[in-house]
Amino acid sequence: MMRRERDPMATLARKLRTVDYFTLSFGTMIGVGWLVVMDDWLSRGGPLGGVLGFALGGLALVPIGYVYGRLAMAMPDAASEIAYTGKVFPETVSYLTGWMMVLAYAIVCPWEAVAIGKIAAFIFPWLDRMPLYRIGGDTVYLPHLVIGLGLVAALTWLNCRGIRSSATFQNWMTFLLLALFALFGSFGVARGHLANLHPLFSHSGWVSVLLVLQIVPYFMTGFEAVPKCAEESAPEFRNRGFFHAILLAIIVGTVFYTAAIAVVGYVGHWPSLVKENFATAVAFERALGSRWIVSVIFAAALFSLVKVFNGNMVASSRLVFALGRRGMLAKWLGKVHEKNRTPAAAILGVGIVSAAAVLLGESILVPITEVGSLASATGWLATCLAYLVMRPGARQASVALLGALVALLLVLMKVVPAVPGHFSATEYLALGLWILAGLALRRRPRSA
Repeated sequence: MMRRERDPMATLARKLRTVDYFTLSFGTMIGVGWLVVMDDWLSRGGPLGGVLGFALGGLALVPIGYVYGRLAMAMPDAASEIAYTGKVFPETVSYLTGWMMVLAYAIVCPWEAVAIGKIAAFIFPWLDRMPLYRIGGDTVYLPHLVIGLGLVAALTWLNCRGIRSSATFQNWMTFLLLALFALFGSFGVARGHLANLHPLFSHSGWVSVLLVLQIVPYFMTGFEAVPKCAEESAPEFRNRGFFHAILLAIIVGTVFYTAAIAVVGYVGHWPSLVKENFATAVAFERALGSRWIVSVIFAAALFSLVKVFNGNMVASSRLVFALGRRGMLAKWLGKVHEKNRTPAAAILGVGIVSAAAVLLGESILVPITEVGSLASATGWLATCLAYLVMRPGARQASVALLGALVALLLVLMKVVPAVPGHFSATEYLALGLWILAGLALRRRPRSA
C-alpha cells in the first residue's frame, strides 16, 4: 500500500536554532507559579518540603527528558507523542495520548490569562471593580476579563505571524526573566535569616515532599515542547540540539524553582505567608521595607507570564495541527497558512478555547494545576513505553524503563485514593469532560 505524500506547500517554516529550542522549552516550563501560588507550595510542603519536592521531581524527569531527546532526534515530527505512540501502538492509543498532551499544554494558556488579571489587580487595586459573576467562590471582574482576553488575542496574532516572531519574543522574555530573578534573588539572600525557614516542613517530612511532588509535572511540563517544533528547525540545525535543549531546560528549570522556594522561605517567615496573595512579593516587601523590589518581582512575573503563555500556545497548536493533518481531528486544523507558514487554523482554535476558559476566572487556577499534572504524566508514560517497544539498546531501554516507572508513579499519586492529595470529584469531572470531548471530536482517518 502506498503512503500519501505530504504536500510540500503544507510544510512549516524552518527557522529555529538551538537557543530558540532552549527558550521554548524552559520558557514553556517556567510561568508565574513561583509568584501566584507560592502560598500553596509552602502550605503543601514548607520550605524544605518544597525544595525537595521540586528537586526530586526534576531529577526524576531526566530519564523522561532523555527519551524525548532520543525520539526527537530520530523522528522530528510536530506530532511528537502522537507519532511516537502511533509507530508501535493502535491508533486509539496514539490519539488519546495526543489529546491528553493537548490538555497539558492548552490548559496553561487560560491559566496565564487569568493570572495576569490577578497580578494587574495587585499593582492597581482599582481593577477589582465591576464584578460580573461568581464561580467557585471567586468573583470575576470585568477589567480582569478584558486584560486576560486581550493577552489571548495578542499572542494568537503573534503566533499566526510566524515562528520566527514567536521565537524572538520568547528569547527576550526568557533572558529578561532570568536577569530580574538574579537581581531580586540576590537582595533576598542578603536580607534573609535562617530562622525564617523553621519549621522546615508543613506536614510530616514525607507527606510534605509528596504533596509538592504531585504538582511538579504541571509546573515542569514544557521540556517536551521541543519535539512539537522539530519540523521548524533551521536547515543548518543538527538534530542533537533537540537533546541538549531538553536536558538543559530540565536542569535550569529545577534550579529556578528550588531557588525560588528557598529564597522566599529565607526572606520571610513562611507560616505567615501561606494565607497571603503573592507570597513571594509580600515576603520581599516585608524584608526590605521597600516597594521597588515588588516592582522588580512583578516585572519578572509579567515577562514570565507572557513567555509561558506563548510557549504553550506554540506547543499546543502544533499538537492540534498534527492531529488535524493526520485526520484524527477536523482536517482544516491541519492547514498551513500560505504566506506565514504557520498552523494558523490550529493557533486560532487554541486561542478561542483559551478565551472561553478565561471566563471561568480564578476558580480554575488550582484545579488546572492538578489536572494538568496527570495529563502530562500520562503522555510521558505513553512515550516511554513506546520507546521501550521500539527495542532500543540496553542502556537506552534501562533509562526508558526508569522514565516509565517515574511517570506511572506520578499518575498513581493522583488517582489512588489512599495517597494524600489525590484527585477530588471536581478534578475527575474536569478530566472526564475533556476525554468525552476528545471522543466526540475524533475523526477516523481513511486509509490511503
